[in-house]
Amino acid sequence: MATKKKFKLALVGGDSLRGREFKDVLARSDWNSFDMEFFDPEVKEEFSKLTDFRDEPRVVRAVNPEDLAGKDLVFLAGTQDASRKLGRQAAKQKFQALDLSEAFNDDPAVPLVVAGVNDQQLAGKKPRLVANPHPVAVFLSHLFHLVIPEYGLAKAVTFVLQPVSAFDDPGIQELASQSAALLSGADPEKKIFKEQIAFNILSHTERPDERGFCTAELQMGAEVRRVLDRPDLPLFLSAIQAPVFHTYSLMTYLELEKDADLAGLEALFAGRAPFTVTPFREGCSASSLSVAGKNEIFVGQLKQEVSAPRSFWVWLVADNLTRGSALNALDIARKLLEPKGH
Repeated sequence: MATKKKFKLALVGGDSLRGREFKDVLARSDWNSFDMEFFDPEVKEEFSKLTDFRDEPRVVRAVNPEDLAGKDLVFLAGTQDASRKLGRQAAKQKFQALDLSEAFNDDPAVPLVVAGVNDQQLAGKKPRLVANPHPVAVFLSHLFHLVIPEYGLAKAVTFVLQPVSAFDDPGIQELASQSAALLSGADPEKKIFKEQIAFNILSHTERPDERGFCTAELQMGAEVRRVLDRPDLPLFLSAIQAPVFHTYSLMTYLELEKDADLAGLEALFAGRAPFTVTPFREGCSASSLSVAGKNEIFVGQLKQEVSAPRSFWVWLVADNLTRGSALNALDIARKLLEPKGH
């Protein structure tokens, strides 16, 4: 009997939010046919930093492109600058890389993949570099991938409630510290957000362009169109900064091209991975609090407009670190390395 190949994997930047989540998701997965190494651009001295993986201590090494040569797959989860430098070395050092930092998401030469939606990007000649999309692009791509073949789409409008974890650990720390300060009567400090974020909602967090949109909003829409290969997709999107730690909440208005009803739309999501339909008529279980850390995209309230029966509202909530990043990256990895067995 032939021995199953042990793939050589590496994680760079395992201390970032996405890096930690990916390491945990990989450790909990049933995938065992790999050897894993850990690297960090901040490490200066050998054996100066440790991590753990599957209950075993592991050394985190300083990273040089030469150390990644010959790896079957390298996960880039550190800063965007570090990911760009290493990603550009993939072809020269002959390793495959999967970028989780969004450093290459706007590069048309790098495949942008939502597993289960546009897997054809991984077929044929294996790309040296693959990009993991923005979490919102992951969620909306799955939504439209189901809806469009069944009902068509005349127009979609999405309001995105963004968590502070979109700004990694500093965003989480600022919301936590501001909340504690306000509850104790102290003045909150502002570093990441220009205005107070605790107990508040912000219309934007960066300087808008001449039309009023921020870079992140434009990125989300552009990535959905790329993943679906629909450059003319009638999607209109606006993002709002919410005072929650994790999970994106999306309210999407759909104008369908074909007749539909609530029962048909609900049935479309039922039993279709990665969606979970919640009993929204009995409660509001699709919420940031209940969904954080979960693996699925949760479908909450569905509404049908009375005056426009082909028009619906869909409430989606999903964790940006699990389903929006780590699980998609894991699925891509297995499709890259085990295309027949996955």
